Amino acid sequence: MEKKTQREREALFSKFSLEDRVAVVTGGGSGIGMGIALGFAAAGAHIAVAELIAERGEATAGEIRALGRRGLPVVADVTRAEDVKSMVDKVMSEFGKIDILVNGVGGSRGAKRSPITDTEEDVWNLIVELNMKSTFLCSKAVSRIMVKQKSGNIINIVSGAGLRAYPGQLAYGAAKAGIINFTQGLAVQLAPYSIRVNAIAPGITATPGVGFLGNPEERALKVKGILWKRAGRVEDMAYAAIFLASDASEYITGHTLPVMGGPYQGLRMLEEAETEWKRKG
Repeated sequence: MEKKTQREREALFSKFSLEDRVAVVTGGGSGIGMGIALGFAAAGAHIAVAELIAERGEATAGEIRALGRRGLPVVADVTRAEDVKSMVDKVMSEFGKIDILVNGVGGSRGAKRSPITDTEEDVWNLIVELNMKSTFLCSKAVSRIMVKQKSGNIINIVSGAGLRAYPGQLAYGAAKAGIINFTQGLAVQLAPYSIRVNAIAPGITATPGVGFLGNPEERALKVKGILWKRAGRVEDMAYAAIFLASDASEYITGHTLPVMGGPYQGLRMLEEAETEWKRKG
């Protein structure tokens, strides 16, 4: 009985393994992308790290190799079709397959909060291109490989801003919402080829690009509406990505997984709830 239990336990844990799978992680040189790349390597995968800045890609690839997996840095601007094609060609030449694509490139490029009347067209185009176009181009190129393989897994990194109104930055919120819709549609298209497509929606996450986390007062205000009372960590996103990339989630596709410490309640809702509980206590 004990041996059977051990075998069952091993079989269960094996569902979460990424042993010898090949993953392409765009934006894998920093932040959430880097966390996912290293998490995948710890789970057994080999990683191609696509980065615009060569030094970042090299650094992440070096950490992947230190974990005993193969790490391939690829310099690419994934908003350019020719760069994406070159990236895919290099990965196929090195590994011969692509099992997982993580579309991690995105962000707002430091765009300031502004009403629509003050939003510059160039800023709108830049943010939509950085988020939506990069996801489209990479998914298109890698899907061709996965369709031939009749297997694959695509994970898009979106944002809580795509799940609810984000009036401060209309372009960013609209772009992330567009990727969520794209995720659903692509999941339908690729299901006949045993390719799954899902998304992860991080909330506020502690990365170098989130400057307010260094200010205690501003940090306290920002996390006020988070039920778990803290900002997310890159490890939180990596664990979610490992789950979606693994066989443990083989019955999940077309889904956006929020990873944000619980549904955002808003300051007023949370304050009212806390006041009521204190009154009853």
